[in-house]
Amino acid sequence: MNDGMLSDNYGSLIEPTTLKIQRMLPGPVERIWAYLTDSELRRKWLAAGVMKGQPGADFELVWRNEELNDPPSKRPEGFSEESRMKSRILEFDPPRKLAITWRDTGDVTFELEPRGERVLLTIVHRRFPDRGMMLKHMAGWHMHLDVLVARVNGLEPAPFWDGWAKLHREYETRLPA
Repeated sequence: MNDGMLSDNYGSLIEPTTLKIQRMLPGPVERIWAYLTDSELRRKWLAAGVMKGQPGADFELVWRNEELNDPPSKRPEGFSEESRMKSRILEFDPPRKLAITWRDTGDVTFELEPRGERVLLTIVHRRFPDRGMMLKHMAGWHMHLDVLVARVNGLEPAPFWDGWAKLHREYETRLPA
């Protein structure tokens, strides 16, 4: 099994409105924790935003998905060049668990589990308001994690928006209407 590969890299619904998605990453666990909590490292695969390491602390995430690749891929209609989201830390347990609020779509928990020289990252995103939002986020988490896998392995990630569009179509077929 290669770094980043599990038997199925696709996220799955573990409850009707809860996504679970995982990736195996090269360790150590403290390195992957930094990719979750350090704004400069997190912006390379997800979103920038300085966070204080304490429950109850507010912070803002800032997405600029075109900056994830060089050259960037074409952004789909309906998505802006930059997106911002106010969030709050719910749980901060370095280097194992981070839980945050997620705008109008519930909350997200990141858990890290050392597995020898590798680390299993599990993301659980709870309380999607509708199928459309769920599909966008499933494709988004999948593609952002593909970018993370590339980054932690010293590789250039695949074009974000091209991958997102393909994954969105695939999740539409995997997710019951």
